[in-house]
Amino acid sequence: MEMGKKIKQLRFKAGLTQEQLAEKLGIGPQSVSKWENSVAMPDITTLPLLAEIFGVTIDDLFDLTTEQRFNRIENRMDAEEELPQDVFWEYEEFLKGQLEAEKHKKRATELIAYLYWHRMNAEAKKAARYAKEAIRQAPGEKCCQWILNKADNHAVWDWNLSNHTRAVNFYREVVEADPDVALPYMYLLDNLIADHRADEAEYWLARYSKLEKAHPVMKTVYRAYIALARFDEPAADKIIEDLLAGSPDNDAVLFEAAQYYASKCSYDKAIDCYERAFAADRRRPRFQDALMGIADICEIRGDYANAAKTYDRIIDLLENEWGLTEETDSSVTVARKEKERLLKKA
Repeated sequence: MEMGKKIKQLRFKAGLTQEQLAEKLGIGPQSVSKWENSVAMPDITTLPLLAEIFGVTIDDLFDLTTEQRFNRIENRMDAEEELPQDVFWEYEEFLKGQLEAEKHKKRATELIAYLYWHRMNAEAKKAARYAKEAIRQAPGEKCCQWILNKADNHAVWDWNLSNHTRAVNFYREVVEADPDVALPYMYLLDNLIADHRADEAEYWLARYSKLEKAHPVMKTVYRAYIALARFDEPAADKIIEDLLAGSPDNDAVLFEAAQYYASKCSYDKAIDCYERAFAADRRRPRFQDALMGIADICEIRGDYANAAKTYDRIIDLLENEWGLTEETDSSVTVARKEKERLLKKA
């Protein structure tokens, strides 16, 4: 339905004449007539008040399909680091309303999770900023360190707080409910290995490896990490070295080897593998993960200038391969802010 027809429909529903609607909007009745006859469109600044008068959302004025509204919600969260409170409430109400529709339940569930994460992430950045300031003011006191653990992913000493038992239990339930789906096994293995639960990880890796869709590279890589979880570094190194020798130009092998070496602080090897993985990747657009790994290592080493230069490469990738801009995706804004932060340190 065209917007003009939608406005006319909503005006009738609200029991308003063109003159009454025009008066509420502070415009002439001929403008309303032009809208309803598709001669003109309302100015964008008029839309919020128009939606308020009719008791609908701005999206309702456009009469978008449910899928179009899903896309608009996702795109806006991608583009903005923080949503205004009224927009958040609008999206929350719409998405909750779609949870009952079987046709849209999966997409609505994914998006409402993203919506809450998006808000949580925005608030976590604020929490981390003020927590750091509180710690700087009283560095000898325990005050907000636990907030940084939660908000900014800081390490925590207490095993009872740092272990991944809840994640393990969740993904084990998912795997047992759908034993032929490969992806949950990988998340289960990640969390078991993080806690050095090597025997359990070996059991689940054996089950994962039998699946038709098990990733051939990861079947070997997980063996190396299980060896590390057993504190057998020589065995783990040999698994990765043999994998590289057998597939020296495979971008997936090179990337996972880079991850492995980075986790062991073997930074020269990690950077070499990240660079080779990025160069060997024939997909377009390519992902930024390898470059981010290089930037992180440069920063760890105090090489802020090269870390900033790597963010130039990330920005170039986002703009020229992904076609993103600061107006369309917040990842470009984040990358530029990271570059500026690193240049200040350089």
